[in-house]
Amino acid sequence: MTERIAIIASSAGLHARPAAALIETAKAQSVPITVAVEGGAAVNAASLLSVLTLGGKQGDRLVLRAEGDGAEDALEAVAAVIETDYDA
Repeated sequence: MTERIAIIASSAGLHARPAAALIETAKAQSVPITVAVEGGAAVNAASLLSVLTLGGKQGDRLVLRAEGDGAEDALEAVAAVIETDYDA
């Protein structure tokens, strides 16, 4: 299993717009991805409701996990979304 840490950049946290971008990117990948606030339970990164229930705030560390061919690239793509400040 491949793992990557991403830090939420948006000042308002993981609200609807960055969450929607995260989900869209996760769905476009060739492998399933899970996401969790560090120390918390993992959820499906392609599910809007699940991602919003994380309640991620700016600066929170999210743990991304995927397995299979292309997992590293998939996690990098999703991490890039999380690490973008949508409130700037």
